[in-house]
Amino acid sequence: MKSNSSKPDAPPLQGVRVLSMAEQFPGPFATMLLADLGADVVQIERPAGGDPSRKFPAFYSALNRNKRSIAVDLKAPRGLDVVRRMAKAADVFLEGFRPGTVDRLGVDYQEIRALNDRIVYVSISGFGQTGPYRDRPAHDISYQALSGMLAAAFRGATEGPGLAIADLSSGMFAALAVLLGLWTREHRGAGSYIDVSMLDGLVTLMATHLVPVMNSRPAHIPPEPGYGVYRTADDEYVSLSVAHEDHFWRNLCRCIGLDEYAGLSGAERVRDVHALRERLAAAIGQRPLKEWANVFNKEDVPFAPVLALTQVSSDAQVQARELIVRISNGGSEETHVRQPLVIGNRAPAPNRPAPKLGEHSREVLQDLGYLPQEIEDLIRAGVAFDAQDAGR
Repeated sequence: MKSNSSKPDAPPLQGVRVLSMAEQFPGPFATMLLADLGADVVQIERPAGGDPSRKFPAFYSALNRNKRSIAVDLKAPRGLDVVRRMAKAADVFLEGFRPGTVDRLGVDYQEIRALNDRIVYVSISGFGQTGPYRDRPAHDISYQALSGMLAAAFRGATEGPGLAIADLSSGMFAALAVLLGLWTREHRGAGSYIDVSMLDGLVTLMATHLVPVMNSRPAHIPPEPGYGVYRTADDEYVSLSVAHEDHFWRNLCRCIGLDEYAGLSGAERVRDVHALRERLAAAIGQRPLKEWANVFNKEDVPFAPVLALTQVSSDAQVQARELIVRISNGGSEETHVRQPLVIGNRAPAPNRPAPKLGEHSREVLQDLGYLPQEIEDLIRAGVAFDAQDAGR
């Protein structure tokens, strides 16, 4: 890792080299955050097809901007040598296979640590590296089911939740693991191995639901009538977020014409939650969303319109925070969502699109010290793959 202390405006992770063999969602989300923050992320992909999520180009593009791609066959001895050579010069090695896979490939923690004892090695898996479910296959909905999250939100929809919370949260925990590993290395002089489990992450997120149950206390904060989603007169929806604050409840009741309920205590509101929801729904259904937005803003009521995906990028707050950025992609531009941190007055953002499969194979091999003839020999032999050769 090269220091960037002499460049105060440099991205915070500039000089950090991350090798990633983690595919699909959690790993790419983690490395997207790290790449936006300045890390040099190199994706190690299989030559035949690469990351399976490449089958869904828009999905892949959203997660993999700002990275480089090298396509190399780890089953070939020379391909394995390439990856091991990369690991010697890396700061972080990230993998997202089922436990045991990296052992078979010859790139497990012990093998990589033997080459680079300062490596921060992070494994992301569904159930973690230990336990009876260690080798079980699963995807997001199953981790939600086991954590209690699905039962807490389930309403009988057979297709399950629309947001892959296990993927996203494990990606964030993996990014945190990388930062923890780098901090520990800088202060204690040694690398580390960090086991990130998707199920563990969700159980952690469910702590405020699980801890009360495990200690025989009320399972959750009781529902408030002023906390929910209501339909307006123009068939739009508005969310109200009055979360047990009496002053917000009073403001809400008075501005929608339900003054007789303004003095209800929290306990009274919880007791009569269903009847009060009906009163709120009837009142809010009398006027269009735009009118309610003006009223709620004026009267200090916590609310937000329920935006369609096509509306989010034009929202005034999203624009003010400059969350939406445009980057060049060949002869056109591509719109992306930046990582969420504002550091000082700067918000690190992507500046290049997701790579083609093997787009940087030659470049990475050259960085490793391979001679031009050696690089061409690896590509001709099918050990490495470069995107520019695909059409030849």
